[in-house]
This record gives sequence, structure tokens and C-alpha cells, in this order.
Amino acid sequence: MAQRLRISEIFLSLQGESTSVGLPTVFVRLTGCPLRCRYCDTEYAFRGGENIPLPDLLEQVATFQVRHVTVTGGEPLAQPACLDLLRLLCEAGYSVSLETSGALDTTGVDARVIKVLDLKTPGSGEVERNLYRNLERLGPGDQVKFVICDRTDYEWACRQVAQYRLSERSEVLFSPAWGQQEPALLAQWILQDRLAVRFQLQLHKILWGDAPGR
Repeated sequence: MAQRLRISEIFLSLQGESTSVGLPTVFVRLTGCPLRCRYCDTEYAFRGGENIPLPDLLEQVATFQVRHVTVTGGEPLAQPACLDLLRLLCEAGYSVSLETSGALDTTGVDARVIKVLDLKTPGSGEVERNLYRNLERLGPGDQVKFVICDRTDYEWACRQVAQYRLSERSEVLFSPAWGQQEPALLAQWILQDRLAVRFQLQLHKILWGDAPGR
């Protein structure tokens, strides 16, 4: 019997974040997450979903006829078969990215996958869940993201960037928490401190608000 993954949704949208922002992308959202971040906007993916065999998943992705695929959640690595899905997508020739909280071990992730590691800030309520050894596996094509809720989060994130020399390992993304951190103020802090990070807004929310599946 083929391996299965519990899937919350599969949809086509513009990539709203990361260095591939704006590109048409198929999103494969896996069900389930061991974290409960205060600013989470995908709580509907914590439960439910449909068990789908991996071959069927690949067929569904192929119907959208785009090159970029993002595997997200929830927390996709909470399902072990996610590693096989990532590998199969790479073998099929897609440009594959993985959006992960960084709380689960990324050792088994295919080297061809772009890891977008969301290092949890104090404002998330889950800062103690960060698995810092994942930072050692970041490469130049990977990205580490900080969702900034306030000035305390910003200063904490700056310390992590310096301590782990993150700008030398990969792309670093600073994103204002939607509805919590004023974007222009965060941009001002970055400019004042001459940080070697990429400021980003969530394009999909600017376009479509909080609508699920976008």
C-alpha cells in the first residue's frame, strides 16, 4: 500500500513570502502541528484533512502545471512521510520549498529542498521549542524567518542573527506579525541598524486578507 499523508488542502496561489515571493506556486498544506503560536493564521490545519497516497498527491500537484511547490502546514515534518513527498517532488523536477517551524529535526530533508526555517520569537509563545541545531544545516539557498511581534522580538531576533551568524549561512527574513507589528516601524529599525536581512510583507494577505487557501 502506498504511503499516505494527511492533507488539509492543495491549492495554487502566488508565493506570499520568502525569496520567491510573487511566483505562482502550488501549496501542499499538511494537517497537524505540535506548536500553538499566538499569531498562527492556519489553525484550521491543526486537525481534519484527508489521507492521500503519495502518488495521488503528485498527480494533483501536476495538474496545476507550475514549477514551484511549497510544502507547508501546520508543521509538515510532524508527518514522517513528508520526507518522502519532498524527495519525490524533487525527483519530478519541481523547485521545492519546505516551510517548517524549526522545532523538528530537519536532518532527513532532501538537500535539493529549500528550507524556510521559522525561528520562533518570544512573542510567538513557542520560543522554547526552537531546535537550534537545525541552524547548522542551513545552506546558502535556505532561509531563516523571524515573525516580529514587537520591539522585544526584534531585539531578540537581532541577537540570534549575530550569535549564529545567520546572514553568513543563508537568507534572513524579518516579517511583521500581521495586525501586531507596524510594518513601517520594523522597516525603520532595520534601516537604523543597517541589518543584513530582507524585510518582507505577506503578499497574499495584502491581496486577499485572511482568506484560507490563498
